[in-house]
Amino acid sequence: MVKVTVWNENRHEKQNPLVGEIYPEGIHGTIASFLKEAGYEAGTATLDEPEHGLTDGVLNNTDVLIWWGHLAHDQVQDEIVQKVRQRVLDGMGLIVLHSGHFSKIFKVLMGTSCDLKWREADEKERLWVVAPSHPIAEGIGEYIELEKEEMYGEHFDIPAPDELIFTSWFEGGEIFRSGCTFTRGNGKVFYFRPGHETYPTYYNKDVQRVITNAVKWAKPVERQRPVYGNAKPLETISPK
Repeated sequence: MVKVTVWNENRHEKQNPLVGEIYPEGIHGTIASFLKEAGYEAGTATLDEPEHGLTDGVLNNTDVLIWWGHLAHDQVQDEIVQKVRQRVLDGMGLIVLHSGHFSKIFKVLMGTSCDLKWREADEKERLWVVAPSHPIAEGIGEYIELEKEEMYGEHFDIPAPDELIFTSWFEGGEIFRSGCTFTRGNGKVFYFRPGHETYPTYYNKDVQRVITNAVKWAKPVERQRPVYGNAKPLETISPK
């Protein structure tokens, strides 16, 4: 069974009554709940736990890590970021959601500022599927429509994605690359845009389906990992 850890700051839920009302179990709890219903083994970890809940034991037993952050990116310890980075390079999948674009782990894996335009104006968002044959889009129609969301707009300062799965249009006119895949080392990374904390986005069945599909896509490939460093020859090298 694929083991998923859903990481969340869990700060908005404590500081904003509206967010706490929408997500009484936290954003992490809501995501873990629908992943369990889909048949995954899903646990949670939050910022204020020891080692942010991402101990060596937790990370070593995580196939796919889901990351939601916003208020406290700078409070995530660099040591933990490096451990997560190494796990991704070793093959762990990583799904970065919404404002996690500014997280330390996403920035270090992308190597860019990961900056963008944004606006909170209760705008309609339409996420168009631009890679209909991709497994992350399985079961999704031509687009996902969200009645209200925060706007993210281009330019999104990321490297060119390996694959672009969703492109968003917003009521105010902006567009955004909202579903992007990357390969880093032996691991797969998926960035998925929607999920502002004051909207019930993670109850949307299509959004849940995308995240569920992404977990399946990002899980580690079952194979012996490459060996790096100095290597003995496979064949006999003739003296020159």
